[in-house]
Amino acid sequence: MRTKILGIGSLVLMIVALYMILLFAPTEATMGIYQRIFYFHLPSALLSYASAFLVFIASFAFLTSRELEWDRFAACSAELGVLFTSTTLVTGMIWAKPIWGIWWTWDARLTLEFVLWLIFVAYFMLRAYLPDREKRAKLSAVFGLLGMVDVPINYMSIRLWRTQHPQPVVAGGGLDPDMAKTLTVSLIAFAVLFAYLLDRRLAVAKVEEEVDYLDRVIAAHE
Repeated sequence: MRTKILGIGSLVLMIVALYMILLFAPTEATMGIYQRIFYFHLPSALLSYASAFLVFIASFAFLTSRELEWDRFAACSAELGVLFTSTTLVTGMIWAKPIWGIWWTWDARLTLEFVLWLIFVAYFMLRAYLPDREKRAKLSAVFGLLGMVDVPINYMSIRLWRTQHPQPVVAGGGLDPDMAKTLTVSLIAFAVLFAYLLDRRLAVAKVEEEVDYLDRVIAAHE
C-alpha cells in the first residue's frame, strides 16, 4: 500500500511539477529558458546530499548494532546517491554551456559534487571486491561515513570561496514568487520520487539477499 501511494503520488507530482516548470514559471530575464534547468538541478543536488546523509546514518547504525538491514539500507541509499549526483552534474553541465560558455570548470562546488560522486562510486567498488558479507558490511560502513564529510563543505563552498556559482538566491528571498512556488513543487515531487525509488530498491535488495542465501545453502549441500 505504501509503495502504491508513493508511486501514484510521485507520478501526479511530477506531472504538476513539469507543468509549472515549463509553462507556469516566468522566464528569467538574463538566462532565458535555460534557467528552467534550475528546477531539476537544485532538487537533484539536495537529494545527492540527502543520499550521503542516509548512507552516513545507516553506516553508523550498522557499526553500533551490527544488524545487516542497516547495511542494505546504506547500499540502496548510495545507489540513489550515484543517480542523483550524476543528474546534478549532467544538468549542471547542460545549464553551464549556454550561460558560462563551457561545459565544465573546476569551480569549488562543481569539484566537490564530483568528489561526492567519486565517493559513491568508490563505495560500490569496495563492496564489489569484498565477497564476505560481514566484512563487506563493516568496511563499507566505515567508508560510508566519509561521504558526509563532503556535504557541508560542498554546501558552504559558494560562501567560503569565489566560485562560478552565484551567491544563494533561494535563501536570500531573491526568487520571483511564481518561481518560488515552482521550485517548492519541484522539490516535493523529487523528494517523493526519491522515497519511492528507495522503497522499491530496498524491496529488491531484500529479495536479492534471500536468493543469495539460498544459493549458498544449496552450494553447501552439493
